[in-house]
Amino acid sequence: MTLSSTLNPPEPDQPIAILARADGATIAYRRRVGQGPGLVFLGGFMSDMAGTKARRLDAHCAAQGRAFLRFDYFGHGASSGAFADATIGRWREDVLAVLDGLTEGPQVLVGSSIGGWLMLLAALARPQRVAALVGIAAAPDATEALMWARLDRAQRDRMLQDGAVRIPSQYDPGGYLLTRRLIEDGRQHLVMAGPIEIRCPVRLLHGMRDPDVPWRTSLALAERLESADVEVTLVKDGDHRLSHEHDLALLMRTIDTLP
Repeated sequence: MTLSSTLNPPEPDQPIAILARADGATIAYRRRVGQGPGLVFLGGFMSDMAGTKARRLDAHCAAQGRAFLRFDYFGHGASSGAFADATIGRWREDVLAVLDGLTEGPQVLVGSSIGGWLMLLAALARPQRVAALVGIAAAPDATEALMWARLDRAQRDRMLQDGAVRIPSQYDPGGYLLTRRLIEDGRQHLVMAGPIEIRCPVRLLHGMRDPDVPWRTSLALAERLESADVEVTLVKDGDHRLSHEHDLALLMRTIDTLP
């Protein structure tokens, strides 16, 4: 699969469809039928399936006739639920629900930021369903290492007392809501304390000018993965999102060279 999506006109979006959960919640998704192994995109914190990387991956897969799935987590985009009720465990269950219910055969999971943590959790839970992993500024253990650790004493006290605190964000003028529920649940899903029993091919892309997730996180993750087929690519002028044209081209090349 070497055909570049940039040589083809953009494909129209697939219609939004809904996957119903047993508890009454719904997951909104767009699915493109095609050859395997398919790609499943896992977005970042407070992102949805309409983002730049998700749409570019969709076009790339359409040009190759490859299956592609993107979706919104609980409390995001067109899916049901309030963000204040969301947790890492809930989002992990969303990933497993779409993997089990909407895909067939081994899949390549592409995880951006906190989606990079979720792809690890999914690979640990469904090793036979994962052909490879591609992390984009992957943020394993983000609730502990990048959220709780960066709160000052006053913010921690407010979260513990009120159940939530809002912090400034360069991506949202209203800031990001961090809940006590999110932090405490995240501690049940930490993966970076020791070896990570994932043995499929893994590719990690990280910008060295990422202000949100230090690029050394990808090096630390590579050390902990038990797979012998792990490559880390650092983009010297890359930011957190890696959504500039040259970053997107790198992502497509990386996916196309996976075994």
